[in-house]
Amino acid sequence: MHQLVLEVAGRAVNEVLATGAGCVDVTLTSDGGVRVADDGPGGAFEAGVAADTGGPGLEALLTSLHTESEPSGRHVVALGHLGIGLFVANALSSRLTVEVRRDGVSRAQEYARGVALAPPAAVGPATGSGTTIAFWPDAEIFETTQCSFAVLAERFRQVAFLNRGLEISLTDERPAAGARVARFRFPDGVRDFVAALDAETGALLHPDVIGFEREDPRMAGTMEVALLWSASRVERVHSFANSRATPQGGTHADGFRDGVAAAVTAYARKRGLLTAADPGPVADRIGEGLTAIVSVKLDRPEFSGATRGLLGDAEVRACVGEAVQEHLGCWFEEHPERAAEVVDRIVRGIHQD
Repeated sequence: MHQLVLEVAGRAVNEVLATGAGCVDVTLTSDGGVRVADDGPGGAFEAGVAADTGGPGLEALLTSLHTESEPSGRHVVALGHLGIGLFVANALSSRLTVEVRRDGVSRAQEYARGVALAPPAAVGPATGSGTTIAFWPDAEIFETTQCSFAVLAERFRQVAFLNRGLEISLTDERPAAGARVARFRFPDGVRDFVAALDAETGALLHPDVIGFEREDPRMAGTMEVALLWSASRVERVHSFANSRATPQGGTHADGFRDGVAAAVTAYARKRGLLTAADPGPVADRIGEGLTAIVSVKLDRPEFSGATRGLLGDAEVRACVGEAVQEHLGCWFEEHPERAAEVVDRIVRGIHQD
């Protein structure tokens, strides 16, 4: 059920991100349906190839699988894990309606269990542009057609953190006491993500979130990294590739740890906190109290495992490692008092061991 919602919402997210920024509104309706509306440009409806995108039109996406034609690359967000597209969501819904607002005209179409009841037709004038898809999952197929507000809200919040300028709202009209609404938009991207995660752990060791964004042609993509050390002993390092969580880590997470270790070691040796005979910090010492987000967006990501939870692009490790070492090293030099708090605690742990 949640994958169906995420697939439909994912199309809307990519529509608005293609224009730079925008809003996606997802509503869980009181009659058991789901409505996803966006203010994107409004895709072409025709079943054939859309002239403006070179890909299949919206009617084609709703009626047949087009996995080979689905957009890919660093600018595409995959909200769900299955990549099933609109076709499967349509086929598994007892009813689906779609409305496209474009060029001053609103056009609509309705489906029943994946079959169009009539061709797309103009239904009136339109102000602005965008697409609205509403669907009612088939109760004869699913044991339950109820979606969890909390599960969807957490995923939408995550995607909003990872894509600055994107706004997502989730409205639940089902509660008898009245609708509940959650809105997500984070101007500082992964810096806001780290701050939110750290607020859950306790007091800060220092208040500044360290962050940077960089493009590296060697890995055919971009990286966005944010981190801070807190007084907590909890490590919270989360990695993402093309806005997809990678719970098993991978080369981007390994590169991040390489870069942090190199920066801490270099600073400690320069300040005489570590001698040539002392070992460099080990991973568990660096990670103690560390909260971080490592997000890469690649043209050709290579995942391992059935759930694609491990990133395998070999070039990414060196690129991320070098960038983290350089940026964190500069931050240490520019903030010596705060750097001392961080590095001293790590080094004391090494000496105690």
